[in-house]
Amino acid sequence: MAEATDTLGFIYQNLKDAGCGKELTEQCMSFVKKGDALGMLPILTKYRSSLLGTVRCGQKQIDCLDYLIYKLQKEMI
Repeated sequence: MAEATDTLGFIYQNLKDAGCGKELTEQCMSFVKKGDALGMLPILTKYRSSLLGTVRCGQKQIDCLDYLIYKLQKEMI
């Protein structure tokens, strides 16, 4: 993990930990290197929305499985 005082390293590591791919990371880092870190906000917001969609889809699948498990257990009693 990068030192907190190493801003570039900190941002890079955070992007990596967030699952950003190489292209997205390079895009974001180019903003940081130009001194316009806020310029990457729209990109990060879009990526976050994409991740949230994945979470919601996964939650729906879990809900379906939970219901099926519930129904199966109820029938066994």
